[in-house]
Amino acid sequence: MEIFTTTRRKLVFAPRCGKLPPLKNFWHNPWSRRLLAVVAGLLLAAAFPKTGIAGFAWIAPAIMLAAAHGKSGGAAFRLGWLAGFAFALTSLYWLLLIPVKWFPILGWVALSAYVALYPAIWVWLVSSFEFRVSSWSARLRWSLGGAAAWVALELLRSRFLSGFPWNLLGTSQYELAPLIQIASVTGVYGVSFLVVWVSLALHNAVLAIVRQPTRRLAWQAEIILPLAVVVGIFAFGYARLREPNPPDRWLRVTVVQPSIPQTMIWDTSENTNRFRQLLELSERALASETDLLVWPEAALPEFNEANYAAITNLIARHRVWMIFGADDVQANLTAAKYDVFNAAFLFSPAGEFVARYHKRNLVIFGEYIPLVRWLPFVKWFTPITGGFAAGTQPATFALENLSAKTSPLICFEDVFPHLARDAADDTDFLLNLTNDGWFGESAEQWQHAAAGVFRAVENGLPLLRSCNNGVTCWIDSRGRIRDVLHDKAGRVYGAGFVTMEIPLPAPGEIRTPAFYHRHGDVFGWACVGIAVVALAAQRFRRPRA
Repeated sequence: MEIFTTTRRKLVFAPRCGKLPPLKNFWHNPWSRRLLAVVAGLLLAAAFPKTGIAGFAWIAPAIMLAAAHGKSGGAAFRLGWLAGFAFALTSLYWLLLIPVKWFPILGWVALSAYVALYPAIWVWLVSSFEFRVSSWSARLRWSLGGAAAWVALELLRSRFLSGFPWNLLGTSQYELAPLIQIASVTGVYGVSFLVVWVSLALHNAVLAIVRQPTRRLAWQAEIILPLAVVVGIFAFGYARLREPNPPDRWLRVTVVQPSIPQTMIWDTSENTNRFRQLLELSERALASETDLLVWPEAALPEFNEANYAAITNLIARHRVWMIFGADDVQANLTAAKYDVFNAAFLFSPAGEFVARYHKRNLVIFGEYIPLVRWLPFVKWFTPITGGFAAGTQPATFALENLSAKTSPLICFEDVFPHLARDAADDTDFLLNLTNDGWFGESAEQWQHAAAGVFRAVENGLPLLRSCNNGVTCWIDSRGRIRDVLHDKAGRVYGAGFVTMEIPLPAPGEIRTPAFYHRHGDVFGWACVGIAVVALAAQRFRRPRA
C-alpha cells in the first residue's frame, strides 16, 4: 500500500510493506533493469583476477537485487540469470583460448549459461522474501538468510555434476590475508557468507536512505552489526597471522616450469624436442643443491622406455627425489581393457619407483565425455576423442630419508575444498601439479592460484604449485603467496625454474589440524539447512494483505 501526504512545498512519498518508490523512467523500464543486472555481473567478474578489485564483490549482490527490486518469480529469476551470465562470460573468457575448433565458444557459452543458473536461483529466492522486511529484525533475518542461500548454492555448484567450484565469491578476497583466516573454520564459504551479508546490509541501508532521508541513524542501524562482525574477523585474522610458527626445518624443492604450448603437447612429432628441452631445463635447475625436483602435469610427453631411462639417470646422478605428471596405463581385468589415468609419480634418489596417484576428479569434456556411449558424435565437439579413468582415493608420497610427506592434487583438484581436505590427512604440504597452458596467458592462471590460497588456509598446510605456464609458487599455511616464478621478462607464463624452501615440522611431530580440516563443511551444510527451512516456511506461509 502506498500513502501520499502533502506538505507546503512538495508531495512526500511514504512507502509501506518494504516497497521502494518507483523512479521515473528507470524502474518501469525493463531495459534499465537488464542493464543494471549486466552491470552487477560485470562488477562481480572484475572482483576476480586479473582485474582483482575485491571491493566490487561486496556490492555486486546488492546491485543484482536492486535490478530485481519489486519483482518476483520468473522476472526476478531472469534478471538474476542475466547478471550471472554476464559474470560468467566475462570471468571465464579464457575458455575461448583453448586451441580447438568449435569447442571453445560452445563450451564458453554453455558453461556460462549453467553457472548463471545459481545467481538466478538466488535472486529469485531472496526477492521472494522481500515482503517481510518491514522491521529491523526482519531485515536482519532476511540478509542473513540471503547470505546462507548464496552459500548453499555455492556448495551445490561445488558438487553437482562432478562440481565446478571455480570463482566462488569468497575467493575474490584471496589477497586480504587477515580476512580469509576465517576460512580455517568455515572454509571459503564463510568468506562468501560474510561478503553477501554485508552486501545485503548495504542494500537495506540504501533503501533506508531513500525511504527516510531525514533520519541519519536509519541507514547506520542496517550496517552496524555486519561491520562489527567484519572488524572482529579482521582482529581474529591479525592475531592468527601474528602467531609464532617457526619451522623446525626446511625442504628444498626445485620446480621446473616448461611453458609448453598446448598445440605442441598434441603434436607427437615434437615429443623428442620437447623432452630434450625439459631435461636441459632440469639440468640447469639441479646445478644448485635441492631435495626434490618437480615437473608439472602433462610435462612428460610419453612414458616409454627411453624416457624412463633418461629420467631415472637424471635422478640417480643428482641424488634427488622426483615427482612428475604423466599418463599411467593399467589393465582392467574386469572390463577386459586398459584404463588410462592422469597420474603423478614419485621416484626415490636411487631412481626407483615409489608411489603413484591417480587423479580422482576429471574435467568434463576435457578428460571424459559424458554419455559418449549413447551420443558418440559429442566427442567431435570436444578437445578429446577418448577419456581417462578416475582414481578412487588420495595418496601420500613419503620422502622417507627426509622425513617429509606430501599429497598431490592434479589439475583443478585443488579448486575443490572437500577434495583437498581429503588429501590433507597425514601430510606436511599439499602439491598441485597442473597444466594451465590450455588457456594461453590469461587470468585463468591467477584465478586458479587464488583458489589454492584457500586450500592452504582451510587445512593449515603449505601448498606448492607446479604449473606448465604459471602461476608456479608456494602458498604458506596462512594463505600468503611466496616465491612466484618469473621468467627473464618478468612474466609468470614463461619457461624457467625456481627453488623454494618449504617449512616442515620436526620429525614425528603431528600438526594441529585446522577446524575446517577436522570437521569439513559444517558451516556450509548449516547454510544449506537454513536455506531449506526458509524455503519451506515461504512455501507454506502466505503474506498477509
